[in-house]
Amino acid sequence: MTKQVRAARTRQALIRSAATVFEQHGYGQARLALISSGANVSTGALHFHFENKAAVAQAVVAEASHGLLEVSTGIRRGTDTALQTLVDTSHALVELLGRDPVTRAGFRLGYDGERCDEPGLHAQWRRCVGELLDDAAAAGTLTEGLSRPDVTAATVAATTGFEVLGRHDSTWLSARTLTGFWRLLLPRLATPETLPLLDPSGTAAAREAVAAGRTGRETSGAGAPG
Repeated sequence: MTKQVRAARTRQALIRSAATVFEQHGYGQARLALISSGANVSTGALHFHFENKAAVAQAVVAEASHGLLEVSTGIRRGTDTALQTLVDTSHALVELLGRDPVTRAGFRLGYDGERCDEPGLHAQWRRCVGELLDDAAAAGTLTEGLSRPDVTAATVAATTGFEVLGRHDSTWLSARTLTGFWRLLLPRLATPETLPLLDPSGTAAAREAVAAGRTGRETSGAGAPG
């Protein structure tokens, strides 16, 4: 194994350990010793990769952001309409929030009052929702007269609210809960011609994009840190 590969795996292990520590303790109470211990490396190895705790948090958010971008890009290639892409991406996001500590930390760091230097994953999600609604309007599949900023706000509030509630009750972060949300909202969003073409429970594109992202991360992070 080359030095570069060992370094990349160590950095990945530190990011995943940091995500778990930030989730359990919050940014303010997170300790670098806990992060390095969780990655099975020394604090010296941590400081080789990251200058301080803020740099570790920034890396966690960047990793979560990359994961969401990768998934959303894959879904766009596998769906026919922007509204279905929106539905599928929300299902993929909820699945990631349910099982991936890096994605959860990416969201929660953005809401941590002790870390306000940059937004978390929720800001990226808001942009993604807004862009997809703009695409739907341009394609003529969105009901005319709707306020896209209002729809964006409602969608982001609901999905991020599911994350908060899901911290104590996993049923909130379930496909069934999100499907119910879209069954209520899609008849208001989609034109009569588009609505029958949409699946509020998500399509195979969402599942395939999440699986592809998971496989890629497992491959890049395989093996013990060096």
